[in-house]
Amino acid sequence: EPCGTPISIGFSYFFSYSLAIRAALLIQRWYRQYVARLEMRRRCTWNIFQSIEYAGEQDQIKLYSFFGFLMDHFTPARNLISHIFRENEICRDTEWERYFCYKDIEVPDSYTGPHLTFPMTFCGVSKLVEAFKQKQQLHARYVLQILGETWRLLRILPNINHVSVCQTKEITICGDLHGQLEDLLLIFYKNGLPSSEKPYIFNGDFVDRGKSSLEILLILFGFLLVYPNDLHLNRGNHEDHIVNLRYGFTKEILGKYRVHGKKILKLLQKIFSWLPLATVINDKVLVVHGGISNSTDLNVVSRVDRHRVRRPSDPLSVCFVSIKLKRSQGRRRVRSLTNHSSALPQRNSLPRRSLQNSSISHQLSSSVEDELKRRRRLAGFDQTYKNANGSDSDSDPDFAEAPEANGHDWKQVRYVNLLWSDPMPQNGCISNEVRGGGCYWGPDVTEEVLGRHNLQLLIRSHECKQDGYEFCHNRRVLTIFSASNYYEVGSNRGAYIRMGADLVPHFIQYQASRTCRDLTLRQSVGWTERSALRALREQLFVHKSDLIRAYREFDPHHTGKISMRHWASATETVLKLGLPWRVLRSQLVSRTHYGMVDYQQWIKELSITEPKLEVSDTSILETMYKNHSNLETIFRIIDTDHSGLISLEEFRQTWKLLSSHLKMEISDKAITDLAHSIDFNKDGSIDINEFMEAFRLVDLSAHG
Repeated sequence: EPCGTPISIGFSYFFSYSLAIRAALLIQRWYRQYVARLEMRRRCTWNIFQSIEYAGEQDQIKLYSFFGFLMDHFTPARNLISHIFRENEICRDTEWERYFCYKDIEVPDSYTGPHLTFPMTFCGVSKLVEAFKQKQQLHARYVLQILGETWRLLRILPNINHVSVCQTKEITICGDLHGQLEDLLLIFYKNGLPSSEKPYIFNGDFVDRGKSSLEILLILFGFLLVYPNDLHLNRGNHEDHIVNLRYGFTKEILGKYRVHGKKILKLLQKIFSWLPLATVINDKVLVVHGGISNSTDLNVVSRVDRHRVRRPSDPLSVCFVSIKLKRSQGRRRVRSLTNHSSALPQRNSLPRRSLQNSSISHQLSSSVEDELKRRRRLAGFDQTYKNANGSDSDSDPDFAEAPEANGHDWKQVRYVNLLWSDPMPQNGCISNEVRGGGCYWGPDVTEEVLGRHNLQLLIRSHECKQDGYEFCHNRRVLTIFSASNYYEVGSNRGAYIRMGADLVPHFIQYQASRTCRDLTLRQSVGWTERSALRALREQLFVHKSDLIRAYREFDPHHTGKISMRHWASATETVLKLGLPWRVLRSQLVSRTHYGMVDYQQWIKELSITEPKLEVSDTSILETMYKNHSNLETIFRIIDTDHSGLISLEEFRQTWKLLSSHLKMEISDKAITDLAHSIDFNKDGSIDINEFMEAFRLVDLSAHG
């Protein structure tokens, strides 16, 4: 055929079209693989963050389990830590009113922040929101005034709020905020401020981790005072003064209010104990912070004296079911710290003793060491050792064998699962070993509990989700999380729910960080991944001695090299994070030789730097890094006057408590060397914040 005929033109067109289709399919396949790889990296990054977060919660539960053990069995140490367990010294409401009176606190003329009038009005709270936007700080007088009014209001609210929505009025439900004021302000910007026409439910965990927890509380409490029927607050597991010691809220308050911080913390402790536990919408939707268990009964929850359960994070009450089942009939029972029996006033009457008293310090020092030896000999928490020792000098008749908690007390602690539990895909209800407290419950439990209470949906928070929300259990359970960029910029979106009379949830997602909104997907994943790997390298570094010992188990000929499979297995054995180590190998191990890892060289290449201090026992430094958060928590517990300073003797007792908790020996000389190396001005006291900052690890790879 001659050139240019219809047949040749048609063939050429078909050939070009075929090439275009093939090219499009190749590009599509490449793009899908590219997105899949990014998604795999994102999920792996997510697992790193979440595993490290939950490992920290496990550490906290173990630490307070140890404190509870000391409280019940070890009299001298009780003088150090009893104040975190006992009831508030001021019991009568009239005494509380006098203790927290704000009237003698003057507002100076130099104060430039907002001036509030009471009773609170919408205009007054709006001014407060604007002031916090401008980074202004509210005067302590007004803070105490808001908190006092909030306490009076919360005392008359029920454990479970019941609210109604109709065709003309939707309700907005928000999850964890964790001190991230930008997220709350963005929600108000997009959705409107709370009002009688714009009701809200905030589902707990307002505080900790972020830097603006108090500002969030003051805004929410302000709107609660103005619209008590239209703004509803549920308690979260972080509305707990014990948790606040570890996760930053206590430090935030004391940093912002040096003079009146102690009073503010005391009143917040009281307020947290009075926060409602759940909200029910139109008798069909249950909103609760953590979740449920197979024993959840809302009728029981509604009758609990919620303000008496002081410590929902207390492992002795969180895990009361497993404790009760594990103990044999003949063994002594540990008193639940939520059991306010007749013996409690004697515990509360224990005087606070200064560690400056040398005789008490000597008694405490020797007793701690004796207890350490006893615990090492028994290899763990043996509840029966006092029986073997008969009239041990550490025993106390006021703390003799506790009676079986009665049914009412067990019902009181049962609500802890509402704050700590997580859903799981499998049927059943098991102890939440990942967090160390609460339970995991399955779809069958959801169906049974919702069916028994004639409910159709459970809305909960407590878990960070990448998209800000997630359904599970056949869409009968919905998780909502409102703190965007929770782990790192770009790690997750925040979300809130709008719900109308049809009770169908509608989601609004957002990113509070402008930086994140400007990033591409690849940039966002890369940013978050680098942050997660930094955190993971720090975990590897602080466990380096344990890791080397574990690697040597697979290196009988001392070659310094092990296979990749053994490297992954040993690393998981030590860190127990449940991570896919072989997948992470390319990001953590820069070089291998025929599939073998030079583990000693790899440890050196972790690019972590540490402070150079003259300490006789370097193992104490590794213990410091490994237990950084636990040590800070103990410091803040021992610092009973919240001054931010502890004496050298208190510093020594802190380390003795930690070494006893860890079942390891740390010499007095090593502790003394460490104390003197950090006492920069040689005044005999240590600034807690300076000490913790001095021992913060730095990842050099982030600055290269």
